[in-house]
Parts: sequence; C-alpha cells; structure tokens
Amino acid sequence: FLGAGIGLAVRGGAVLDGTEVLAVWLSRKISLSIGDVILLFNIMIFSVAAYLLSIETALYSILTYLAASKTVDFIVEGVDEYMGITIISPHYEAIRLMIVQKLGRGATIYEAKGGYGMSQKDLRNQPVVFTVITRLEFARLRRNIDTIDPTAFLVASPVRDIAGGVIKKKALKH
Repeated sequence: FLGAGIGLAVRGGAVLDGTEVLAVWLSRKISLSIGDVILLFNIMIFSVAAYLLSIETALYSILTYLAASKTVDFIVEGVDEYMGITIISPHYEAIRLMIVQKLGRGATIYEAKGGYGMSQKDLRNQPVVFTVITRLEFARLRRNIDTIDPTAFLVASPVRDIAGGVIKKKALKH
C-alpha cells in the first residue's frame, strides 16, 4: 500500500516528502526510474538507522521500500511500458505488414550486415524490422511472427523515453 500511495501521489502531480521531488528531478537527469531513486535515498536513510537503531529494523525497512519502489514504478509508468523489438527474418515484409495491419503500430526497416560468419564473404545484407510496442502487446506480436516465420530472431529491450512519432503519450510526464 505504501508504494501505491506514493505512486498515485506522484502520478497525480503531488508529493509526500522531499524525496519524491528529488526523485522526479533526478529521474529526468539519469537513467533511473522514480521508484529506484526513492529506494536509493531510503537505503541511505536506513543505513543511518541501522547504525543508530538496529540492523534488523533497517533491513526490514529496506525490504519494504524495495517492494514499494516497484509498485511506485508500476503506478507511475502505468501498464503501457514500452518495448523496442528488433526482428531479423527473410520474411521481413510480411512481418512489417502484420505489425502495421494487425497491431496498428509503425515499423522501421533498415539494412544490416550479418556478422555471424567467419569470413568477409559471410557478411551479407539483411533487412531488419524495428518497432515499439507495449509490454502487453509482446505475446500477440510473438504469436503472429511465429505464424509467419518460426525461425525469426527477436530482441526485446525496454524503452525508457519516446519522443515524436505516433506513439500514444503517457498520462504523466516526469
């Protein structure tokens, strides 16, 4: 409940104490989430508490805030956590059409050279499909790709920030 309360406050534009203000500001400057920054601040505070009070109490507090920080991130970022998907397949055009038509997302195709061979002649051009989807759309994308090309190579990476394009905006800009 602690993480949900903090997350709802931050998502609504409010704060509970100074750590949330610093966390929102620092999350813009460094590549940590708001929940991770709050957790780091609290670990520093709990380290002092471990020295002054007891290690056991401080460890329980750290464990509580570890769970709370993940809840804060979930509430602030929402369910629409974005993923960048890189797909390598000779059936790139069918995959691109599926992404655009079935998922309603955009796709970028670029040329890459395969680097898995031992000699220079093994380096051949290979089209690569890139798209950005939500975490919840990944299973559907994977199923659709498996029907087109079961041997397609997929790499999924979390996307922290998106600017421009036709991606749906998140409710909170922090």
